Amino acid sequence: MNKDIPEFSLQRMPVYLNYLRTLPDDGNYNFISSGAIAQALGLGEVLVRKDLAYTGCAGRPKVGYPRIELISALENFLCVNDAKSAVIVGAGGLGRALLCYGGFKNYGIELACAFDTDPEKIGTEVGGKPILSVEQLQESCKKYGAVLAIIAVPASAAQQTAELLKKAGIKAILNFAPAQITACDGVKVINIDVAANLAILASML
Repeated sequence: MNKDIPEFSLQRMPVYLNYLRTLPDDGNYNFISSGAIAQALGLGEVLVRKDLAYTGCAGRPKVGYPRIELISALENFLCVNDAKSAVIVGAGGLGRALLCYGGFKNYGIELACAFDTDPEKIGTEVGGKPILSVEQLQESCKKYGAVLAIIAVPASAAQQTAELLKKAGIKAILNFAPAQITACDGVKVINIDVAANLAILASML
């Protein structure tokens, strides 16, 4: 993957892939134009063409992109076929919901397990995934070869959890805790505050 791609373009790549995958294989979508993709997703046609240029898949004049080739190019760009293991820290409501979510596999991500400090949760399973003690984090991340992690703990524990994940060899973190995690050297972090995003949407009404 080209790491020099603008962040907003990178964020749109899974959107393109998901849309193209949903189109029926009835012969009507063997080729698809950037204009058709833009219209379906509410984006600008020029923007779509610029984004898709990063994949290396070239569209054909007056015809568009070969859909199957474009899907393959997006999958390669996003390293979908290079399976990666992930873990969750925090087996509360959000963590448990994520353990049951099956969509991660669509992007080559396999949730291995979750970690928690609650004795009543440790040793149980959710969505077929074991919930382990946080004390087992380092050895378990090594066992499963985990490189990705999701933080779903209270705000007060988010930074400490991030530091533990770094020590366990995690390379990238998706943080759902309502607290900004300061950068850990060598670890990519995306902070997602669901409530704040809802507030932004509410302000647009």
